[in-house]
This record gives sequence, structure tokens and C-alpha cells, in this order.
Amino acid sequence: MKLFEALHWASSFLKEHSRDENAGELLMMWILNISRSTLFAEQRMELPAADWERFAQAVKDHASGRPVQHIIGYEEFYGRRFIVNEHVLIPRPETEELIVAVLDRINKHFGPSSEPLKLADIGTGSGAIAVTMKLERPALEVAASDISTEAIKIARENATKLGAEIEFRQGDLLNPFINEGEKWDIILSNPPYIPNAEEQILSEVVREHEPHNALFGGVDGLDFYRRFAQDLPKILNEKALICFEIGAGQGESVAGMMREAFPKGHTEIIFDINGKDRIVLIEI
Repeated sequence: MKLFEALHWASSFLKEHSRDENAGELLMMWILNISRSTLFAEQRMELPAADWERFAQAVKDHASGRPVQHIIGYEEFYGRRFIVNEHVLIPRPETEELIVAVLDRINKHFGPSSEPLKLADIGTGSGAIAVTMKLERPALEVAASDISTEAIKIARENATKLGAEIEFRQGDLLNPFINEGEKWDIILSNPPYIPNAEEQILSEVVREHEPHNALFGGVDGLDFYRRFAQDLPKILNEKALICFEIGAGQGESVAGMMREAFPKGHTEIIFDINGKDRIVLIEI
């Protein structure tokens, strides 16, 4: 079987099962260990029987609901490859917008500093935010926390693989930082923000294969932001930067909580490329 024939079969098979019909390309690139440009340049190459069998099984696995990222073992984020599994949320492209926003504000907000700024990523999951920030701004002192010991293992593995020096702490939300009595300059988080009632309308690929404690944020999806509003003042320096990812339509609610918690700060909502609420950023 030629490569283009295998891809055509995969596209049709996945479409029949209501999956992304382009997922076959990612799976083939993984199996053959080739780039996308090579994939398209070698469409008429003969596919070895062993590779065809692996490819067909991978396509069937995805059709049954298993995420492509769990099959191949990684996801790309901000130009880097992060290990993922069922214990961590798969990094989304939308979260890259949080990275862009923070990188843009750090110098503007803090200006030149002789002391390294201290950044904490809360609910780090795969470590995508913490690792990316450390690699993009090596002078930062970065710590990351998660309630899941399994998530911490994956995040630490990603940090080691990508060469990012990060201190990892296991614990619930801000507790690992409050208990140490430290003060921080930058707090970042992509907390669970999906309302509980939306579980049944999620894709089964997400609902059945990604950790629920990284997805759902209570009845209205805002439970974790309420806890942040209550506890963040305990760990922040006088001059600080906070940045959250939020769900569509949650901007005014989260911004309101933060304005109440930090009345002297500047709180703003940043919209994504589709014009939806995506980030709440607070400058103190």
C-alpha cells in the first residue's frame, strides 16, 4: 500500500467515526518519524507492512476516542514538544496566548531589575506554562505546583528533557506557597474552569481521557478563581503580575473578583483571536 492510499483510508475511516479526518497525518508522521513536508513529498512511497499495521491500529485507537496526543505521547506547545498522558491536560493553542501576554508585560510592568523575578505556575499539569516561561526568560526563578503527584512527574520529566530549571511542589492550589511564607512577583494559572453541567456536552475524547480535576471548576466554573481572590494577597509582593486563562463568557466575573481583591491594581480582560474572553491580567 502506498502512503497516499493509507492516508486516504484513514481520513475516510475517521470521518465515519466523527473524528478529525486530518489526524491520520499526525499519526503517520509519528510512525515514520518524518516531517509534514516529507509526508507530502513522499506520497507515492510504498508503506512497509509493519508500519501499515501500526498505523491502522493507531487510527482505530483514535476513532474509538483515544486522543492522538496520548497515542503518540506528546503535544507541541510554543514550538516545543511536551510529554503528555492521561494524568495531565493536553496543552491547547489558546494557552500560548497567555504566554504571549505575560512575556509582553513583564518588562513593561517591572522594568529593569537587579534581582531575579520569582514566578509561580499554579496547577502546572504537563508543565507547559512553567517550562516555556523559564526557557523564554531564563533569568526568572520559576516554581510550579499541582495537586496531582502523577502530573508533577510528567512536568518534571518535561522540564528535564527541555532543560528548564524549575522547582516543583505538590499540593492544592496556593497551599504549597502559603505554607512557606514566601512572596512572589508573577502568578500564572490555567485552572479548571468548565462548569460541571457541561461535562456531558464535551467531546468524549476529552471527557473520557483527560483528568476531570484539570477540567471542571464547580457549578459555574469559577471556584478556583474565588480561591485565588481570597489567597493570592497572602503571597504577592507589593508589585506583582497575575495572569489567568479563563473560559468564554467568564471575563467580567473573574475580573470583578480580582478588582475586589486588588482594588489598587489594574485588571483587564484579553480576548483571543476569535474575540472570546481568554485571559484576565492583573497588574499590581
